Amino acid sequence: MDWLNVPDVADALGVPVTRVRQMIRDRTFLARRIDGVLKIPALFIDGNTVVKGLPGLLTLLADAGFSDDEALDWMFREDPSLPGTPAAAMAANRGKEVRRRAQALGF
Repeated sequence: MDWLNVPDVADALGVPVTRVRQMIRDRTFLARRIDGVLKIPALFIDGNTVVKGLPGLLTLLADAGFSDDEALDWMFREDPSLPGTPAAAMAANRGKEVRRRAQALGF
């Protein structure tokens, strides 16, 4: 999996680094510390925007009781019914399928 650091995401989105940090706090996308550096999965960024539907999916996962780390793990775990990972499906504009699976997790 490819990861981007906060300044790279800020450049891609055309926003200040402080805005990217706020987006992480707002759960627009998730980040993880890797070797002490905050990183965002590259699949969460589509050109100069956040992947469509990602914030809503993250809300569904949080409502299902997932921590940020658990949500990241779920998003990048292979799912043969998709096929591939939920993150890759979201990046390929197949968010409806991913949201259905996420909704099933919490109910």
